[in-house]
Amino acid sequence: MRKIYRIDLDDALPILAAARAKADEIGVKQTICVCDDGGHLIALHRIPGARLTGVEIAMAKAFTAAGHERATHRFNEPPHGPALPGNEAYGISHMYPGRFAIFVGGFPLEYDGQIVGAVGVSGGTGEQDKTVGAAALAAFERHVVAAPIVLPA
Repeated sequence: MRKIYRIDLDDALPILAAARAKADEIGVKQTICVCDDGGHLIALHRIPGARLTGVEIAMAKAFTAAGHERATHRFNEPPHGPALPGNEAYGISHMYPGRFAIFVGGFPLEYDGQIVGAVGVSGGTGEQDKTVGAAALAAFERHVVAAPIVLPA
């Protein structure tokens, strides 16, 4: 038996705020999604003017990062990304049509060696999505340090 940690809305809000601040700072209209460890939506913020398609894309990125326990861009990192043609995971994105994203913008949230949720970012270039994702991850780290998850005795 093991302890299971899971984020909730109170954990998601500082992540969204930090991601929004970074997106505003770099001048990109993003959609940011935070999901729990099962890939279920906790919170979503679509910056005014962000693309309509960003909602589903950000949710897919978060789902993939949580469920596969890795940043989504790692599926395609050269030279041997597992989802690239000819590699073992080629075609994996077809297993969950519309929900599995293998491009930049999905980042798992880890606490005490466990994936507790994920962030999905959509709307910018790959580098912009990574920059906003990094701000979200840093906010999560600050939040966990400031208010560590405590289990009842």
